Amino acid sequence: MENRYDATWESVRSHTVPSWYDDCKLGIFIHWGAYSVPAWAPPTCELGEIDCDETWYCNNPYAEWYFNSINVRRGPTWEHHKEVWGEDFPYENFSHMWKAEHWDPAAWASLFREAGAGYVVLTTKHHDGLCLFPSRHTDYTTMALGPRRDIMGELTRAVRAEGMKMGAYYSGIIDWRFAHDPIFHDAQNFTNACPTYEYADYAYKQVMELIDRYQPSVLWNDIGWPKRGEDMLPHLLAHYYNTVPEGVIDDRWNGLVRDFASLEYKSGQVTREQKWEMCRGMGLSFGYNAVENDSHLLSSAELVSLLAGTVANGGNLLINIGPMADGTIPPAQADRLRALGAWLRTNGEAIYGTRCANRLSETTGSGVDIHYTSKNDALYVLLDHLPAGDTTVTLRGLHGALAALDPATQFACTDSADGLIVTVSAHDPARCTAAFRLA
Repeated sequence: MENRYDATWESVRSHTVPSWYDDCKLGIFIHWGAYSVPAWAPPTCELGEIDCDETWYCNNPYAEWYFNSINVRRGPTWEHHKEVWGEDFPYENFSHMWKAEHWDPAAWASLFREAGAGYVVLTTKHHDGLCLFPSRHTDYTTMALGPRRDIMGELTRAVRAEGMKMGAYYSGIIDWRFAHDPIFHDAQNFTNACPTYEYADYAYKQVMELIDRYQPSVLWNDIGWPKRGEDMLPHLLAHYYNTVPEGVIDDRWNGLVRDFASLEYKSGQVTREQKWEMCRGMGLSFGYNAVENDSHLLSSAELVSLLAGTVANGGNLLINIGPMADGTIPPAQADRLRALGAWLRTNGEAIYGTRCANRLSETTGSGVDIHYTSKNDALYVLLDHLPAGDTTVTLRGLHGALAALDPATQFACTDSADGLIVTVSAHDPARCTAAFRLA
């Protein structure tokens, strides 16, 4: 018998993380919207490398923040906008120019499955307020404008047809159609957001629409929730858990409730004791940024490394793609997803369904990262950042027989008093992380 949740904090906080979410390890995040038309932001740095003050917001590398980046009326995005579009060109015009004319949701879903993902999360409404689903509460949707399609609905069907879970992102506390003041500092995400009861009611009703229409397996709220609507959150979340018993929510509900904690690039705090998720773009932006090139993107090997290190420490990786306005996934991003999937098809035993081992990740003096995962009676060892050629590491305190998951991995292993001495021979860094099973 399924647990039924009451509209109380005590009840909704009793929810536990379902096994599917802890097992699948990899999700695909999708930031797609009208901001993919200008597709521009300065490739400055990763979130968390500098304080989120005026310097960050006036030089914001997030292309999906284009509305705010021109609204601050200073910095490189504002200068670009004046030059290309004109000082008086309103952001809302981009919603009419976004056509998604080459979008194929089935092809997207097939690629995500090929990448080895277990779930997908779409931005159903980002901070610009444009809804990628039909809504009874606004006409500012992709059904009425631009693509004139139910993007959330079509993608949900395609993703589920490939056997994956589908999730919904919603910008809970920010909607620039309700509050126009520019954001210069992190605190203004809340103070310059939407403080009215009108918006709190609007956000509540729209998230209820998403729950009832699509039953998203992940409910991913961004930044926070309107303070005026906090008292309704137990009602909303009880309805969600009762509608989607194996659903999960993130931690961006004003710190009041969570199934998992979230880390965004280098921003946030997580521990192995709490289920968590790493989210980031392949480059410096979530939304498509035409300025970014290969030098700004994670390499295929770096993407595998990120997954291995995240999973070994109790997290899931929610890696983002930023499609172009016509619905095309940039080839460099698609290629990296395919490379990740190829690695997982050989080494996924050390990733899927695993848990944190009782050994912490460590780094050798030569810069090799050693990660550990466990499943049933097996311990897995992941050797990351192996240099080209031959490398020897000592797995201190470990004894037994070591088997490479990739038959192409050349290695020798000797059992010593200190532990297993492993030499990986003729390693090609393009082969990414080397994974082993310890019997």
